[in-house]
Amino acid sequence: MTELQHNALALQFLLESVSDYAIYMLDPDGRIVTWNPGAEHLKGYSFSEIEGQSFERFFTLEDRRAGLPGKLLERARAEGKVQSEGWRMRKDGTRFWAVAALHAVKDDSGRLIGFAKITRDMTAEREAQLAVAESEQRFRLLVEGVIDYAIYMLDVNGSITNWNRGAERIKGYKSDEVLGRHFSIFYTPEDRQAGLPARAMATALATGRYETEGWRVRKDGTRFWALAVLDPIYDESGRHIGFAKVTRDISERKAAEKALIESERQFRLLVSGVVDYALFMLDPNGIVTNWNAGAQHIKGYKAEEIVGQHFSRFYTEVERAAGVPMRALQTATDTGRYEAEGWRVRKDGSLFWASVVLDAIRDEDGRLVGFAKITRDVTDKRNAQLQLQRAQDQLAQAQKMEALGQLTGGVAHDFNNLLMVVSGQAQLLRRRLAEDSKALKALDAIEASARRGEDLTRHLLSFARRQRLRPAPLALNQNASSLKELLSASLPKDVQLVLDMPRKLWPVDVDQSELELALLNLTVNARDAMPNGGVLTISAENATLSDEGDAPTDLRGDFVAVSLSDTGVGIPPDILSRIFDPFFTTKDVSKGTGLGLSQVYGFVQQSGGRVGVESELGRGTRFTLYLPRAREAPRAAEPLPDTIVAAPGARILVVEDNPEVADVAAGMLEQLGHNVQVVSNAGAALAAIAEGDRPDLVFSDIVMAGEMDGVALARGLREKAPGLPVLLATGYSQAAERIGDEFPILRKPYRLEDLNQALNAAMAQAHDGKLVRIDTARRARASRRDGSA
Repeated sequence: MTELQHNALALQFLLESVSDYAIYMLDPDGRIVTWNPGAEHLKGYSFSEIEGQSFERFFTLEDRRAGLPGKLLERARAEGKVQSEGWRMRKDGTRFWAVAALHAVKDDSGRLIGFAKITRDMTAEREAQLAVAESEQRFRLLVEGVIDYAIYMLDVNGSITNWNRGAERIKGYKSDEVLGRHFSIFYTPEDRQAGLPARAMATALATGRYETEGWRVRKDGTRFWALAVLDPIYDESGRHIGFAKVTRDISERKAAEKALIESERQFRLLVSGVVDYALFMLDPNGIVTNWNAGAQHIKGYKAEEIVGQHFSRFYTEVERAAGVPMRALQTATDTGRYEAEGWRVRKDGSLFWASVVLDAIRDEDGRLVGFAKITRDVTDKRNAQLQLQRAQDQLAQAQKMEALGQLTGGVAHDFNNLLMVVSGQAQLLRRRLAEDSKALKALDAIEASARRGEDLTRHLLSFARRQRLRPAPLALNQNASSLKELLSASLPKDVQLVLDMPRKLWPVDVDQSELELALLNLTVNARDAMPNGGVLTISAENATLSDEGDAPTDLRGDFVAVSLSDTGVGIPPDILSRIFDPFFTTKDVSKGTGLGLSQVYGFVQQSGGRVGVESELGRGTRFTLYLPRAREAPRAAEPLPDTIVAAPGARILVVEDNPEVADVAAGMLEQLGHNVQVVSNAGAALAAIAEGDRPDLVFSDIVMAGEMDGVALARGLREKAPGLPVLLATGYSQAAERIGDEFPILRKPYRLEDLNQALNAAMAQAHDGKLVRIDTARRARASRRDGSA
């Protein structure tokens, strides 16, 4: 072994034998490359744990923020050596006061190859220095003559040799009353009998100081709780010359301490007993320092599992990455308080919605000593608020739709009467002007406009849920082919239509024609939302909605959810709540009326279902129709009965209170070859039937002024003339909804062929035996006339 190797080995043994000093090497960047047992003893890290780590981790958070480690390296590089004192951190998070030296280490060429670091724990010495400073400060207060302390001198026997103003105020004796007397006069009889004054002096001589608390007696005999200190005094040669005695009246503090102890006891019981709130403390760095039962209940950690850990572990990974925990500490430090709500993480990884308050705690000097943290699990409260908000939104939407429905329903009734007059008169004029091509062209335009108006009122009535529906069990999967053919006709070639109807899909109880119209309206909307092409997917699935489930609506029971999803431009959030309003549209004037979605909404609502919509800009829109499940299987289509054509010349009584509509109805019936009598109300109709010849059919409006409307008239005639067929007509009536199939109803505005078909149906009903046939009745009347002649 060479001498150099021998010296290196001896140095290694030396370093490893030193346990009071942390001696280690750093590379030029401050990373640890060697580590002696003293460093492991002082810092708490083994070499395998700390090798390659930056020595910054031994500094406090405040020093790291201030850049102190880097500054020390820079000074050592520049000056060759730097010494420092300050708080340093051990592995377990505790602090110690360190005196450290940092030496730059260079090779033979003068190149920096690292640093030598020597650190010693000087916590005990620093505390001793602080004690000396405190003693010196007390001495200065003594010589300045404070009045809150009784400060006086005793000779070696315990006799009083001097007296300050504080002693006079506290004890009640003046200087000339007490000088020369033994200081035991301030003790209670019990303490004097127990020899406490003598023991106090003996202890002070033996230990250099005697400090105690206890009852003392004033001149007037009253007692006070005193904090007393007795110090032996020596001259320069070390000879004992007496004692320095300091006494303070701390009766109020004693009472306050007693009250505080009781308060703290009660507070600890309170905090430990609270289970609805997580109450715990953090140190200035965010480390958990205590833990209550509520914190364990809410967060899932026991005290021994979490004390000493950083509170950021309660945050989600996203919030930790965004620096939310440190911002919370900084806000509380700067403003005194931080409040927030958000998702927090339990020990088992589950999330809960938390209401959080973080308060900064400072000592009497204003120095930050930590934080008080209060967390409450408000998940149920938040869910209830969200559910209430959804219910309020649904109620507001329902009330708005109901009001709009009432308005549009009333408008539709009057509008249909106007359309009846316009379209009916146009049809009557057509035969008179059969040779006039210009006039016929004008009539075509009038009738086309009337039909468009009829479509508008149909959509309005559907939205108002006043459309006359004929629901029946319908199997969507069995009608998928015809439905695809219907909808494809409205789509361009660059829009792909995909239908997904499972084989086990429940049948639905709806009006098939209105459902097809609703799907057609949604298909047209999807087409317009995909100007550059895309995919329209129509799917259906069985859905049982319940309180326990995730029901997206207020519906409960069995439904079939029919969804139409496009890949279009989407609907802006600010108008999403208005898309079902009548006449609301974002399309150009020539591209839509704003009634398509209104029809969808009204049809689904009237059918006992609901419609929902989800949309994302640039991604597309999804409409979902919840249609009620049919409890019966769909029936096969029945063959149409043979049509019985009403023979011309039938006597028809028209009951209509609108003169213009009455003229049109009478004209159309006469054009069909029938004999018409017109009356304006139900009472007049009953009188005409009672006084004159019985008509072959009564054709009555439903909505009429007076005590009796058309439905009441029809029911009255069924009682008084059971063989007399009645045909009702209406532009809109709630009464028509209530009667169902009790009487045949013709919807205004009607065309000439619609009227003729309705008359034929009424005659077919008479042919079934429920009513008397018109031709039979005519022959019977003729026979009676011939017999009377």
